[in-house]
Amino acid sequence: MHIPETDTDVLIIGAGPVGLFLASECARRGLRWRLVEARSTQSEHSKALAIFPRTLEIFDMAGIAAPFLEAANRVTWVAVAAHNRQLARIRFTPKETPYPFVAMVPQDVTERLLSAELRRKGGAVEYDTTFVSAVEHDGYVSAVLDRKGRQMELTAAFVVGCDGAHSAVRHLLNLSFEGAQYEALFMLADVETNEALPADEMQLCPSEFGPLAIFPMSKTRRRVVATIEQPEGDVPSLDVVRRTLEQRAPAEIEALSMRWSSYFRVHHRQVGKLGVGRMFIAGDAAHIHSPFGGQGMNTGLQDVWNLVWKLALAVRGHGNRELLASYTTERRPVIKSVIETTHRLTRVMGTPSKLAQALRDTIIPVVSRLPAFRHRFIQNLSELGIAYGGSPIVAGAGKRYFDESLRGGKGIGNRFLLFLGEDAAVSTKEDAKRLCESLDGLVELRVARHPGTVLVRPDGYVALAQDSGDATGVLQSVRSLLRQQADQ
Repeated sequence: MHIPETDTDVLIIGAGPVGLFLASECARRGLRWRLVEARSTQSEHSKALAIFPRTLEIFDMAGIAAPFLEAANRVTWVAVAAHNRQLARIRFTPKETPYPFVAMVPQDVTERLLSAELRRKGGAVEYDTTFVSAVEHDGYVSAVLDRKGRQMELTAAFVVGCDGAHSAVRHLLNLSFEGAQYEALFMLADVETNEALPADEMQLCPSEFGPLAIFPMSKTRRRVVATIEQPEGDVPSLDVVRRTLEQRAPAEIEALSMRWSSYFRVHHRQVGKLGVGRMFIAGDAAHIHSPFGGQGMNTGLQDVWNLVWKLALAVRGHGNRELLASYTTERRPVIKSVIETTHRLTRVMGTPSKLAQALRDTIIPVVSRLPAFRHRFIQNLSELGIAYGGSPIVAGAGKRYFDESLRGGKGIGNRFLLFLGEDAAVSTKEDAKRLCESLDGLVELRVARHPGTVLVRPDGYVALAQDSGDATGVLQSVRSLLRQQADQ
């Protein structure tokens, strides 16, 4: 894929968590980038909160996990309670990950940490700068920006809109936002509470009055999310929160004071595709859904983790249109699953039907004890079960790959990693070495403790794997797989 000389490699619109992380990864991967934001400063409110294990692994591979772990309240239990009766309590400790917990980090802290990482890498957000328009040409995009009434034009190899639910980039690309709006109004409140509920446990509270969830940010600070029939005032008052908790939450919790609150409308929507040509969207620009489950920000962060290495390879002449198109192919099923799961959870938790409530309250205590249900629940919530099987650039199940060699910010970058078992024949190792040399730095050869051959993508997912058998045939498959997605 030919790319002429441009002002920047990646123009990023929107400096929320998704845009900030994309900029950080562009910097780490050696791409030139510009990050513009219409606001004059970063968010001062907590908004998104939960960071799940797979996202923590991604932060680890990106070399930025440490400050998030230091700031986080760690949650290892999920409780379901209705009518002051505990229906289920599930231990959230996924195996085979160094992060067997949910890290609760308020969004304003997340943005501050990501902004600090950008400054450490020598970059910064361009505030008070609005995206006006963009036109794709042969090999580049020309974009018009507005900074406090002064327009400027720049050229970029790629444009990525991380500019939220009302995305200007999505509107420019004329991508339909399919779905619907929830009828109910949502309430969000950050409150100081007593210490009656465990600091390492989140609560899901189904109710005939509507669903409610409680996310612990510390021993005494909690996020309360609930549907509400009618707003009272411009923002929820402490009295409104207290009454809502009294209706639906465990009796022990007491809201003592308010830090911040808001009413908001929620949709469940997604785009049919995540990009057109050299312009893409990610995060809330591409998908929005119910806050129950807390997976919105995580899904957006993993969007750009999937996209950025493909942009890096394309900029360096190793990626073709099929590679870039795989962003939509791979992420859209994940997004669809998240939306369906959160929509189903919201409906089940808030059903007004007495019969449905009775069935729910009877079934949950039974199924929540089943090992198969617990495993599936943990895999889904942790996002460790995400895989890209069926992708045109994957041969096999496309599961995640994570070990010590990938950690710390320098273990994985823009190269594919070809792992050979220690027991591989000398001739196989020589063949693999020659293969890597012939692919112009696209693949790095490493020795693994496990047997067989594994090709790991630059995002830590398996492109191809074979436990044993014809090593020569596997290496030929590696070459074929890589060459079909690169201009070589």
